[in-house]
Order: sequence, then C-alpha cells, then structure tokens
Amino acid sequence: MATVELTFSALPAHVRTARLVATAIARRTGVEESLLDEVRLAVGEACSRAVEAHRAHCPGEPIRIELRDDSGRFEVTVSDQAPSDEIQQEQPVDLGALSDSFMSGFGIAVIAGLADDVEVFPSPKGMRIRMSWPAAVNGRTP
Repeated sequence: MATVELTFSALPAHVRTARLVATAIARRTGVEESLLDEVRLAVGEACSRAVEAHRAHCPGEPIRIELRDDSGRFEVTVSDQAPSDEIQQEQPVDLGALSDSFMSGFGIAVIAGLADDVEVFPSPKGMRIRMSWPAAVNGRTP
C-alpha cells in the first residue's frame, strides 16, 4: 500500500475519525487483531495531544496524519504545527527526557507503552510523533 494522508482541523470530534481510519488501515495491512486496540489508543492519544496544542497555539492550522506499511511495519506519523520556543532544531528526543513543558510528557509515555516503536521529533515549527507496529509481510505476520 502507498502512503495514506489525512488532515483535519483542531476539533476533538475529529480524533475519533482519525482512530477509526488508522484502525481500518492497520487491519488491512495485517496488524494482528490483538494489537488493533493499541493502534487505536496510541493514534487517539497522539491526535488528542495535537488538537490540544493547535487549539492553544494555531487553531486554524490542520493536523496531519500519515499512515503507511513499509517493510512489514504499519507506521503512523502525527504532525502538528504548534510552535515551541524551547526547541531549536528538529531531532529525535529521548522519550524519558520529555517534560511537561512539551504539553505531552504523560501522553507520549502512554503512546510509548502502546506502540511497538516510537520516535518524537519536536521542532520550533511543531511536533511529529512516529509510531509503528508489526504488520503482515506477503500475507504472513513476522
């Protein structure tokens, strides 16, 4: 499957739609049924964090989600455009080093507990949260 992109306005009601789309695509890419709740919850947490940040800093800007299946992994990236004065350049951060100043320390800890692999990329122009789970490879799960 190619990449699926979804953008939505910073309204809490759209988080449910993002969760439903992510879960449907995860199922289609072969993520095990037992992991679908984790996908749904992690995507919901990442999108809720982005909605909260946008409502505080840039309510007119859209939130972007990218869903893909690459090399036997189902990957979701949630990107916001809420600025952070604390971050000088985009680079992955150690999940244990996140603080409440990112408005997301607890939420990202929840995501890290739900997703198989998580990377967080804060920048002055917003934050990207990339998470992934194992998916089917040629009809077989790894």
